[in-house]
Amino acid sequence: MSNTLPLRAWPAIAAICILTGCGPKQIASPVRPGQDVIVLLPDADKTVGAAGVSNSQGAVDLDAERETALVMVNRAPVLTKFSEADVKRLFGEALSALPPAPRRFTLFFKFESDELTDQSQALLKDVLAAAKQHAVQDVVVIGHTDTMGTQQANYGLGLKRALMVRNLLVAAGLDGAAIEATSVGELDLLITTADETPEPRNRRVEVAVR
Repeated sequence: MSNTLPLRAWPAIAAICILTGCGPKQIASPVRPGQDVIVLLPDADKTVGAAGVSNSQGAVDLDAERETALVMVNRAPVLTKFSEADVKRLFGEALSALPPAPRRFTLFFKFESDELTDQSQALLKDVLAAAKQHAVQDVVVIGHTDTMGTQQANYGLGLKRALMVRNLLVAAGLDGAAIEATSVGELDLLITTADETPEPRNRRVEVAVR
């Protein structure tokens, strides 16, 4: 048997059977070994991806939340859909044990400065809270600039911004060893502009909490 799943699909394996009749399908208690269940669940941001599930007898595609493939020996996969209660009952313990999903934040800066805008300054508490949800903290801070000035100068400004955010997080209680700070200067624009163009949305630090 071969199951092919993308990163957005979370596979859950359990022994189950389907009871069919005139009414809707019901999920029974696990009774038969050798049956695999692949359930497509959304990401933390509610995005639902897709998955292909196949064996030597056939294949099905999953592309909606809680769509489920039942895979049995010598039978083609069967496509069905779990309710939220089904997912919680069968896989709730495993799902609750998963680590928090990665979070991304974008912090913006004042013109030609390493000073955060007031709104981004207020966002630091959310970055801190997200990092503290992880037993092992892993934070990447990347500094960016607009296209004003030279590439060399903008690399330095981007790094200055990244280090400033890192220092703020350390001062707030995060372990500095868990925070990587780097810069790409003007080489990864959020808003594409010509050279020597001021653009507030490009003056930023992107923070990934993993």
